[in-house]
Parts: sequence; structure tokens; C-alpha cells
Amino acid sequence: MQFHKAAMLSEHDVRFFHEGFDLFSFPSNANLLVFDIFKFVEKLIEKYRCQRIHIDAVVSTHEQFGALVSSLIAARLSLPSASITAIMNAQHKSIARELLQKNAPDINVAYTTFPYTVRQEIDVALPFPFYTKPVKAAFSVLARKVDDFADLRQHLNFRPWEMFIIKRLVRPFNDVVELLQASDVNGHFMIGEEIISGFQVNVDGFVVNNQIYLLGIIDAVMYPGTDAFLRWEYPSRLPPEWQKNIREAATRTITALSYDHGLFNVEIRVCTHSGQCKVIEVNPRLASQFSDMYDAVDGINLHQIALQLALDETPQIEKRVMPDKVATSFIYRRFDGRIQPHFPSPAQIKALQAFDEKACLVTYVRKGNELEREMRWLKSYRYACLNMAAASEEALTEKYKQASKILGFPTHP
Repeated sequence: MQFHKAAMLSEHDVRFFHEGFDLFSFPSNANLLVFDIFKFVEKLIEKYRCQRIHIDAVVSTHEQFGALVSSLIAARLSLPSASITAIMNAQHKSIARELLQKNAPDINVAYTTFPYTVRQEIDVALPFPFYTKPVKAAFSVLARKVDDFADLRQHLNFRPWEMFIIKRLVRPFNDVVELLQASDVNGHFMIGEEIISGFQVNVDGFVVNNQIYLLGIIDAVMYPGTDAFLRWEYPSRLPPEWQKNIREAATRTITALSYDHGLFNVEIRVCTHSGQCKVIEVNPRLASQFSDMYDAVDGINLHQIALQLALDETPQIEKRVMPDKVATSFIYRRFDGRIQPHFPSPAQIKALQAFDEKACLVTYVRKGNELEREMRWLKSYRYACLNMAAASEEALTEKYKQASKILGFPTHP
């Protein structure tokens, strides 16, 4: 995780200080073993006080700890940020469901919570099958449909080392839950939710001065027969009336959760028959995977917006006419549990840059126990993400095929 502390040098110049550690690489992720969120906050505040560095803004795009830490630091330094209660309302999936049920029940779903250690089906107050995920999670870890109680128990059959990792990952969240006395349900619980059919979309926006601004709707396309993302597409291709319903649902969701400052994204399912919306979840942060998609199509820089909001400025959003009309984030996956045998060489990366200098490629290398866990918990292995844009859908499809050929990756419809 990285926390970006910005100190302003002039009206157009920013100095960044980077703090935190990488959860996905060794030895950096060993910090997780001793990480204490409150001590970390105090350490950073004292560090910059002793160095007499004035901090003007605190920014993080990290879901696991970043949003919580940024909010805590900003509160201590009296800087603009979403309140820690607002962050908790969004990240704590049980609290979010409670608030939606109270304030916007028609866009909520039936749900229940139960501990990882649940042993009796009678303790699960929701009919099977349903969709389950941790009360606090990130990156879709442990999120999937379970068909019956035996399937649920198998899903929650953790090895001792895995249970230790999970407890360390949710400890900061649990400490904040306890501090706020927010709920009797903490990060050692799962939430079960009624299965929602239909198209999945992501709505991006921000809140400033009690005003909600929506930036756009991005469509999700799944690998056939799965809940695994194949690609994200912008702008949305759904009918205008459905998009109107989506925007209204997103606005009502942010209002229901009392989210009070900063960027957000709301995941929503839209019924294929009625266009009715149901909320999946809310992320109280910038969706960095989509930032260059908005930049390519609308000329909007989400990272710049995040910095402006952290500086208590109201972003002036002006969508520009850009050469690229469509943008997509393509996800490459394996479902067979095998290590991706090939990753692009420096020569292939150079060839991709020559083919499309604006293409953005991210690769994810997993092997051994890490790959096995990802397959057990996600049922697939995401090994790369490629963002591209073009003037038309046809041109973008052709670019995707050519880029995949350059990289040695398979293409999908």
C-alpha cells in the first residue's frame, strides 16, 4: 500500500512523500506481521512534525488499508477527507447493507452475516444458493456463489497459515470497528447476499461540499458462465433509460451511506428485463484501473481530481472531445490452475509501446501456494490487465487482437 502525502511547493507544483508497503511482494509484505494501524498513523504524524514538513493533503487509492489510514491521518491534521465513519459505512459490507435497507430498501438485497467458523446451517439465515464474501475484503478475494452449506464450509476451510494471513489482513479494519463501536460484526465475518442477475456496471463519482458528482458508467463483461471479469468497457452501452436508473441508484447509495468527501465507485447490477438496479458494493476511493479510460475518452484525469479533493478544491469537470471514443480494460485469466507459462519479454513490451504508446499493461505473477490460494478463493488466476482505447469498437477489437499477438497472450470474444 502507498499513501501519498503531498506538500505544495507552488500553485502548479506538488511534492509527494510516499509511505506504506507493498502487500504483494516480499520482503515488503512481511510488514503485515507487525502492522498496527494506530501506531502507523502516529509514527507518520510524528515523522513529518519532527522534519518540519507541512502536509497539505493525504491521498491513497488503496482499498485494503489506504482509505482507513488516509482518513485517520487527515482527521489528525485537520485536512480534507472522507470521515472515518463514512469510510466504514462503505467498507463494512454489513453496515452498508443496514444503511441501504433503512434508507433505500428497493436497491438493496436480502443478506445475512456469519463468522468464518460457522458450523451449523441453522446459523446461516439466508436460503441457498447465495453469493458470499468477507465483510471486509478487497480484490474479490473469497467472493463467490455457494450452492449449499457443504459448499460454504468447503469454501471456508482455511489452512492454519491462511487463517493467520486473513486475521492479519483484517486486523486494522477490526481495530477501527472497535474504536468506532460501529458493529458487533467485524472482519472475521462473511456476508451472504441474495444472488442478483443482470448486467454489472461501475459508477464513478465524487462528493465535495455535500454535492454528489457522477463521472461515468463502465460496463463489466464476464468470462462466459462465470463471475470473473473479462473486460470493462467505457462508455456504457446500456440503454439511456437504464443508465438513468443506474445514476439515480448510485446517487441514492452514496446519500444512504452518508459518504461525505472524495472519489468513490459504486458497483451495481441491472436487471435485464426491467432495468431495475441493485447495489453490489461501494468502494470509497479512486478506481485506478479505470483512470486512463476516462482520460482517453473524456480527457478527465481521476488522479488529478483525487488530489484536488484532498486539497479541498472543487474540481471543474469539463469533458473534452477526444480522438478515442471507446476504452476497455482487458483481463487475461487462466481457469486451469496452472502458472502462466509466458510473460512478455522486454522486446515484446517495446513492441507493444511501438504499436500503441498509450497502452497500459500490468502483469501479476503468482506461483506455488499463492497461485493455489488464488485458484481456491477466486476460481481463476488473473495474470495480466491491458488498457487500450480507440476511435471505434471495431478498431479497439482489432487493437486488442494485435496487442495480444504481440504479447503472446490468447484473445477472447
